[in-house]
Amino acid sequence: MEKSTSNDQPMRPERKTVEKNRRIRMKILCSKLASLIPQHHITTSKELLSQQDQLDQAASYIKQLKENIDGLKLRKEQAVLQSEGMDTSCSLTSSDDQENKLGFVLPVFELKDHGLGLEVILISGRRKNFMLYEVISILEEEGAEVVSASFSVIGDKIFHTLHAQVTHYL
Repeated sequence: MEKSTSNDQPMRPERKTVEKNRRIRMKILCSKLASLIPQHHITTSKELLSQQDQLDQAASYIKQLKENIDGLKLRKEQAVLQSEGMDTSCSLTSSDDQENKLGFVLPVFELKDHGLGLEVILISGRRKNFMLYEVISILEEEGAEVVSASFSVIGDKIFHTLHAQVTHYL
């Protein structure tokens, strides 16, 4: 039953009703999550799995997708380096003593001029202290405005990409 202490206050549902609604919502969300997992990834029938098993299967599937994404990012970076003429016979996740085999020594700095825009690509090692703000400061001192900056970590390498526009000529 719903109770009210005063005629002015709205009626609040009882605790058991709130809990029942919460459980129903959770059950619906879990079934939606389970429906997103492809059938080939599930080891047994969905009807035979408990809710905890379905959540475990979903977590396993998400981990597998993350590993696939990481592998695809690595392949993409290797393809980019290969298209730019760099040797990618070694993995990008190689250690510092293998950097010479990759065809470059860290850090790598590349500047591409796009008319009134600039693209700066920096590749640095995780273990090397790299001050990105210094590069941004230099660009701004020279009359460029950084409009976006992003980075990706792949193995022991950090890939920074800066996009800047020329604000005024010196």
